[in-house]
Amino acid sequence: MVYSTLTLASFASMLPAVLAGFDSSAQTNVAVYWGQNSYGQATSQTRLADYCSNDEINIIPLAFLNGINTPITNFANAGDNCTVYAGTQLLNCPQLEEDIKTCQSQGKTILLSIGGATYTEGGFSDSASAEAAATNIWNLFGSDTSQKNRPFLTAVVDGFDFDLESTTQNFAPFASKLRSLMDADSSKTYYLSAAPQCPYPDAAMNDMLNGAVSFDWIQVQFYNNYCGVSSFTPGSTTQNNFNFKTWDDWAKNTSKNKDVKVLIGVPANTGAGGGYEPASSLDPVIQYAKQFSSFGGVMMWDMSQLYANSGFLDSVYASLTGSGAAKARSATTLVTKTKPAPTQAP
Repeated sequence: MVYSTLTLASFASMLPAVLAGFDSSAQTNVAVYWGQNSYGQATSQTRLADYCSNDEINIIPLAFLNGINTPITNFANAGDNCTVYAGTQLLNCPQLEEDIKTCQSQGKTILLSIGGATYTEGGFSDSASAEAAATNIWNLFGSDTSQKNRPFLTAVVDGFDFDLESTTQNFAPFASKLRSLMDADSSKTYYLSAAPQCPYPDAAMNDMLNGAVSFDWIQVQFYNNYCGVSSFTPGSTTQNNFNFKTWDDWAKNTSKNKDVKVLIGVPANTGAGGGYEPASSLDPVIQYAKQFSSFGGVMMWDMSQLYANSGFLDSVYASLTGSGAAKARSATTLVTKTKPAPTQAP
């Protein structure tokens, strides 16, 4: 038997593909939203931990916190495994507490996404109200686990994402306060992201995106609009409608964080959004985007749609990494932690 000495450094070099959350230096980040079960079947969204062994996914935004002034959490059929805190619209989710910790132990970056299409509060009446609301949200999901009515109990998210679909006001002071609270906590690294629609400037979030707030990355929704991936012209160095170049310019010249990354947001299946493109058509889009230093990877909506579209993630991941043929083990095959209880579609 031959023995060899494996240094810590050489061992660590084997880990990043498995233990990899958001990487600000990479163009291979993959973010997939979980929580809304948009595929719509009773079993098309299983518990969060079932997806975290997939080493092709780095970031999972949990969708959504769709009320802020009156905090409301909604995770579609996953909410069937939660109870409701008395006198609130907040879920008490021990299973999500466990699963968030499991996913984080596997290197995933877990964010709470704020907003969604059903968010209707419109923001805040003034800056003071926005900052007070941010402090309340931080107490509910941040590092002080002694606070009451925490939906994820002792689990602490890795940051927050904004997915606002209609005009709002005073979100910049809200986001800035969240950023300052995260930055003041040295217990771990926290992140802030946003998911604007591709027309620039974004109508719903421009007050945050115009240089007022430091984001680590944005995941632009290049779908449901004329500027989406479906408008990409293969082989052309000049794109008339697909406007990643515009967002790269935003990253370099407008963003408060000049090292911000821009992810290309796409529907993960035909029913996930207008302008779905198969992975083969996304490959030239991804290769085009790689010329821009701000390019950081791909975002997909959503997990339930993705896992109903066999091979899509494998192929997109291969385009990002240049790894060629998809891995033998299908990355979109669930490895369930426990057999999920039957649930009703939302």
